[in-house]
Amino acid sequence: MKSNVIIFGTKFFNNTINEIHEHLNFTPYFFTEEIDKKILSNSNIVIIDCDILKNIKIKKIINVLKGKISLLIDRPDNSDNSNYTGKITRPFNLTDLNNKITWLLSSSTFNKNSTIKIKEYILDKNEKKLKKGNSYIALTEREIQLLDLLCAKKKSLSKSFILSKVWKYATDADTHTVETHIYRLRKKIKEQFLDDNLIINNQDGYLI
Repeated sequence: MKSNVIIFGTKFFNNTINEIHEHLNFTPYFFTEEIDKKILSNSNIVIIDCDILKNIKIKKIINVLKGKISLLIDRPDNSDNSNYTGKITRPFNLTDLNNKITWLLSSSTFNKNSTIKIKEYILDKNEKKLKKGNSYIALTEREIQLLDLLCAKKKSLSKSFILSKVWKYATDADTHTVETHIYRLRKKIKEQFLDDNLIINNQDGYLI
């Protein structure tokens, strides 16, 4: 299934995209004065022709779409240093455009799956770090799995349940293994972030 992509371009640019739309690996929707809200909500990416940014009204509208992935169609002599997700500079061919869109979408999916918000923290599974502002602690694979599990379930988890999900009942693991790992993780969090309430426990087990 093709992804929906919103196009902010000049008439010439839009006509060019429309002529080749059958060969694109995405479905283009061209911005005029309004975009259907359903199309907007189902579109994760926008393509912006740098020439359209001369239109102040359009530029303000684009600024509202900061949550979207943005690909700027740039010119070699353009001095716009705005923060876009990606850029492709003229001249480019159809393959370049298709590959760039595919890369941006796959990269976004990977990043979403690799980071989890836990209260005021960010768990970055790719970098193996728990972050808060400019500070972070390095995590082991087990610690990542523990935090991921506790965050996903959103309820108290027993030591035996954690053991079954994280350690898969490894022959060298017991309930003390869970207690030991959580103790060490709590200690790291408290030392770096002065927080001893991220992982709490009650009579039913552990929770975040």
